[in-house]
Amino acid sequence: MSKNKATLLGLSAVVLWSLIVALIKEVSGFYGVILGAALIYSLASIFLILTLGFPKIKEFPTKYLVLGSILFVAYELCLSLSIGYSTTNRQAIEVGMVNYLWPTFTILFSILFNHQKANFLIVPGFILALFGICLVLAGDQGISTEGILSNIRINPLSYGLAFIGTLIWATYCTLTTKISDGKNGITLFFILVSFVLWMKFLFLTGSAHVTFELKPLIYLVMAGFAMGMGYGAWNIGILRGNVTLLATASYFVPVLSAVVSAILLNTSLTLSFWKGTLLVCLGAILCWLSTKKIRRI
Repeated sequence: MSKNKATLLGLSAVVLWSLIVALIKEVSGFYGVILGAALIYSLASIFLILTLGFPKIKEFPTKYLVLGSILFVAYELCLSLSIGYSTTNRQAIEVGMVNYLWPTFTILFSILFNHQKANFLIVPGFILALFGICLVLAGDQGISTEGILSNIRINPLSYGLAFIGTLIWATYCTLTTKISDGKNGITLFFILVSFVLWMKFLFLTGSAHVTFELKPLIYLVMAGFAMGMGYGAWNIGILRGNVTLLATASYFVPVLSAVVSAILLNTSLTLSFWKGTLLVCLGAILCWLSTKKIRRI
């Protein structure tokens, strides 16, 4: 595969990821939070097996197999359940935006734990990303501690899971670069996520009777495809495409996700929300630039 085709595949992953928040919310509404997530990750696993093949587990380093599995499963549970348990479409979009703090925290963790060198841009970048989330969560009332806390208190489970997931994913990204030995366990990890969700669903309900109708089924297939193929396409793009271009494009996922989610979920978002979203992106980009060497002319 040529570098240009691999790059295009990587960019397609950015588009697919922007669909995830809205699709998880829609599927959860049809099938329920746990069952909906179990169905999505099961389909995603099938798509990954068909495209990437079944993982060769014996080739994985033990640390990566154990820690990678735990962190990946924990993150995906936090992501899917935080969106699924949101009580409104607007809340689902806000929760998704909290999740997009992970690029900023990934770079911060790389600096703290991987001794990644960074310049002064890391400070304004981190501050802008956090201020952006405050704007997103403040709603129409403007920035105030009480307003933000009041919004979070409406559904602390969703917002809490989203933020915990952000920290877990940042840890996963920071850690796996050191212990994966170049191996890719995405397919295995997705299978484990679906297994855990099915066990949780069966434990809570005692049965797995699923009724399929056309509209919910369409959303389900789209969600499974977007989730599984997004990761698959991204993996090919990173390995064979233009990494710099892909990394830059990935930082605009929050904006694209907000636009797509607002359309699919038929939700109007305030000017404050859009300002906050742009600041989250800008903050992440500044954090990323802080790790790049500045060439002197």
